[in-house]
Amino acid sequence: METRRILAINPGSTSTKIAVFQGDKSVFLKNIKHSNEELSQFEKISDQFEFRKNIIMKELIDAEIQIDLIEAVVGRGGLVKPIESGIYSVNERLKEDLRIGVLGEHASNLGGLIADNIAQALPKAKAYIADPVVVDEMIDVARISGHPEFQRVSIFHALNQKAIGRAFAQANDKKYEDVNVIVAHLGGGISVGAHCKGRVVDVNNALDGEGPFSPERSGTLPAGALAKLCFSGDYTLDDVKKMIKGEGGLVAHLGTNDAYDVELKAKAGDAKAKLIQDAMSYQVAKSIGAMSTVLKGKVDGILLTGGIAHNPDLVNYIKEMVSFIAPVAVYPGEDEMKALAMNGYMVLRGEIEPREYC
Repeated sequence: METRRILAINPGSTSTKIAVFQGDKSVFLKNIKHSNEELSQFEKISDQFEFRKNIIMKELIDAEIQIDLIEAVVGRGGLVKPIESGIYSVNERLKEDLRIGVLGEHASNLGGLIADNIAQALPKAKAYIADPVVVDEMIDVARISGHPEFQRVSIFHALNQKAIGRAFAQANDKKYEDVNVIVAHLGGGISVGAHCKGRVVDVNNALDGEGPFSPERSGTLPAGALAKLCFSGDYTLDDVKKMIKGEGGLVAHLGTNDAYDVELKAKAGDAKAKLIQDAMSYQVAKSIGAMSTVLKGKVDGILLTGGIAHNPDLVNYIKEMVSFIAPVAVYPGEDEMKALAMNGYMVLRGEIEPREYC
């Protein structure tokens, strides 16, 4: 029986998720919520380090977890510089970039820092991060936009997309590196990636600027109208940023970021809710079609994942538009904790080698 344990740490903006896996089985899972009052005492996200680490240790001790058995501590990767997919050992260069936030401040930057601190106090553990949102495997031609002042960048749900790609390959008795798949992550943000033999060669910037609109993001907008709005004098830079990310998508159209609420309203006959939900589905399907050309039509599967993939009406809408390209498989929800832990487990089993961040 497998006895080696992996601790997974996933800091979010208002929560910290932790999980302990024994081999590939979860033995402990906790979602720790943080109130605005708790977090407001910290000026910067990096200042939350001790607060979050201490809460994690308390939860592990209270649950009587034998932490000395932990051999890998895997933190959610943060906004470091663009890197290739994989699991990375936490080294000094990585910690420095997580501290300063080379691509911005985000709670996920704390993942690797806390993982390293905990691992150093354990007898057998090593610290890692896995598949951060800045994973960049795009081919050169995909980076070019219509003007040299603007370059397309890779920011997407790499952790879940990669995990789903591997799950599909395994279910078909293949290796992830031997299949071509299109993965659409449908959540608060939406990313659609073309996975060619284990590499995401093209994907939309799901953080702020490309692709389908989502519950909180506007996605690709008409460029001329956006430029006119920016110089109208009616909006500040912060206003426009919020329109693009945070107050766009379902929020802008329907006043809510709750896709399930929109689903229920559409089912109940709310015509506007149905139209906006259909439009989001339409844009996802159109993006999938575009990614099929990136793979030159050689697509083994189209994989729908994320929380919104629980919506059968949305899924069926997408299927009707794209099933002629390849079979569609649905993996509703996301299991980031298992994805983090499985990366650590593959290292422990010697299936993959951790990369060095430099």
